[in-house]
Amino acid sequence: MAAAMPAGVPARPILEVAGVSLAFGGVRALTDVSFEVPEGSITAVIGPNGAGKTSLFNTISGFYRPQAGKISFASESLTGVRAPERAARGLARTFQNIALFRGMTVLDNIKLGRHAHLRTGVLDALFYWGRAQKEELELRAEIEERIIDFLEIQHIRNASVATLSYGLQKRVELARALAMRPRILMLDEPVAGMNREETEDMARFILDVKEEWGVTILMVEHDMGMVMDISDHVVVLNFGQVIASGTPREVQGNEAVIAAYLGAGDVGELSRRIKAEAV
Repeated sequence: MAAAMPAGVPARPILEVAGVSLAFGGVRALTDVSFEVPEGSITAVIGPNGAGKTSLFNTISGFYRPQAGKISFASESLTGVRAPERAARGLARTFQNIALFRGMTVLDNIKLGRHAHLRTGVLDALFYWGRAQKEELELRAEIEERIIDFLEIQHIRNASVATLSYGLQKRVELARALAMRPRILMLDEPVAGMNREETEDMARFILDVKEEWGVTILMVEHDMGMVMDISDHVVVLNFGQVIASGTPREVQGNEAVIAAYLGAGDVGELSRRIKAEAV
């Protein structure tokens, strides 16, 4: 777990995005995007549909290569680092659309999250002896004793993913990401499509991952009530550009953010909307 920072001392950035630009042909998805993610924080990236949020996530995790700019993780540049290596360094993510293997069990899906850290060779795995067997037993013990208990999914660990409700599938995807032993957990719309009870459960798990596991959270989310409730820092994108950054209170009162969401500079209207969604 990450050590707590002394009171009054700002946390160092664990992720730095500097001047990142991304284009697909003549379409500019990101333009000179810069922000920092403080270590030990929950940082939310918000913005209207089409603002570039998922493009930003795909660029940070290595699926897209930007035309300009630099991304640094733990003070080391990620330029030229492929997605699997970024995962091995501690960048884990979930996806906007659930990306589980529906024909496999919950336990097997979660175990796949550790692939970037396994040291078993092909021969060991083929005959399932020595190091392969030892790693398998250690992995299963860690998943069952820590991750499955933590996310309260003991009752479905042997169930096929295809039989689960949408909310439970999202929880399994979170479990798989935690199995990667992340330093940063990137959550792409973690409560999209969930009802209020499922959303509250997921918000609680996200807070506990930060507090109990010491994992930094970077998330894209449209649920403004949840964002304002649990985030330490908010970055706002619109048309691929950062238009605001700060605490939830600062962003909530920013006229550029109001205009991006509502088309008008009515700060009071957004405040009322956020409070209504949080009830």
